[in-house]
Amino acid sequence: MAALPFPVLRFGGMSNRVNMKATSSLYLLGIAFFASSILADNQAVNTRIGKLEFTHDFANGYPTKDTVEKLYDERDFQRACQAYLWAIPAVSFTQWQLGQASFGAGNGDIAAVLSYEDRLGILTPNATTPYYIVFGDLTVGPLVIDMPPNVRGGLSDAWQHALPDTNNSAKYLVLGPGQEVPADAAGFEVRRCPTFNMFVGIRITATDPKEAAALLAQFRAYPYAQRANPPSPKIVAPQGKKWTGMPPRGMEYWRRLDEVIQREPIGERDRFFHAMLKPLGIEKGKPFNPDARQTKILTDAALVGEAMAKANTFERRFAGMMYRPDSHWHYALALDADHPDAFWDLLDERAAWFYEAVGAGPDMAPKRPGPSSAYLGTYKDKSGYWLDGARSYKLHVPPNAPAKLFWSVTLYDVDTRSLLVNKQKIADRSSRMNLKKNADGSVDIYCSPTAPAGFEANWIPTVAGKSWFAYFRFYEPTETYFDKNWPLGDFERIK
Repeated sequence: MAALPFPVLRFGGMSNRVNMKATSSLYLLGIAFFASSILADNQAVNTRIGKLEFTHDFANGYPTKDTVEKLYDERDFQRACQAYLWAIPAVSFTQWQLGQASFGAGNGDIAAVLSYEDRLGILTPNATTPYYIVFGDLTVGPLVIDMPPNVRGGLSDAWQHALPDTNNSAKYLVLGPGQEVPADAAGFEVRRCPTFNMFVGIRITATDPKEAAALLAQFRAYPYAQRANPPSPKIVAPQGKKWTGMPPRGMEYWRRLDEVIQREPIGERDRFFHAMLKPLGIEKGKPFNPDARQTKILTDAALVGEAMAKANTFERRFAGMMYRPDSHWHYALALDADHPDAFWDLLDERAAWFYEAVGAGPDMAPKRPGPSSAYLGTYKDKSGYWLDGARSYKLHVPPNAPAKLFWSVTLYDVDTRSLLVNKQKIADRSSRMNLKKNADGSVDIYCSPTAPAGFEANWIPTVAGKSWFAYFRFYEPTETYFDKNWPLGDFERIK
């Protein structure tokens, strides 16, 4: 018989029955004492994720089985939340590509996104200038992009990282990973794309329809293999068909990310994120078939990750983001135009931008006058309250706005991050419109569920139950924008 963990007392002179009874009682007492001593050694630590139990104190004990499982689940959940923020640019790109394919825009086709309804698929589009967008798949070989003059746009990879020096008029030859420059590539501006999928987008600001049509006719995208006889451009439009480039929610978010991981090379700076996703079933070269545990964690992380993205976007805590200290307007894009590549190393800054917008380049965050567009964004009224579709606001736009071409203010739905949807199909007002001006040349823009009498031309209809935010755009900003001497006010709540 194995030795007991406590001494057994023998009582001489007593009957066997008494001896056995006493021995049994003491044995049970000893077992209870031994068990209680083990439980006493187990010590719990209260943390933000609940109680964690260890065999002794925290420093000297091992985690119990239940605590081990809790810690692994929490580790993977936290990693998934951070991976959500990291993946936003690529997931948004992939969803946008799928969205355009849903209305027939294939590899190299030009998607013309012109109407109010068609723009609803794009994150924070402007409502003034037309968009022409091409997605390209470089796995079939290099692509030629003919970029016309006097347009705004550029080329980007699958992480929406702008390829350097691609916003000028030129005939670009875009090479995918591992592709060599052809021997007969003379006359082309060669650019290497670090991913197999890429896109190019242009906006035409010309107001003359004939001039705009002439510029569009010069925009081409075709395989380099067909350079001797380039095919005619195929232009496709949604024509009212609903589509979306908004990153999906729930498990669909992770399926989009898995598509990116399977088809694109792994960037050196992203290797740790790839390692973090492996325990969750997302791994290059392997099918994504999450088990029940992984599905639960990923589903929760998609919700909390987006909530983090909302906070990170709508309540930005980056230094130097406010345009002026006397208002709630801030720079929408935290990109340094003099060092644009550094932006893609800034996890929170790029997540904030790409949660609500698409595309990023130096000419979207200018530091000096020139052919660029400057963006200011706001989510709060003058009193610091979130902008609410059920309330009425006035935005005072001072005279002499610092924009060489024009300015515009556009309202966006917080849910879709696209144009605010209302019965009137009006989401913006701009200096190109016939707005009612004040005596000093200033303009008051009204945002409310009902039109203000006499200012219908200055009205942007809002919808009760829908939160919204706004962008103020300056097309070709002038010096007054950069020295911050133009005092754009906040949205003021009115009765």
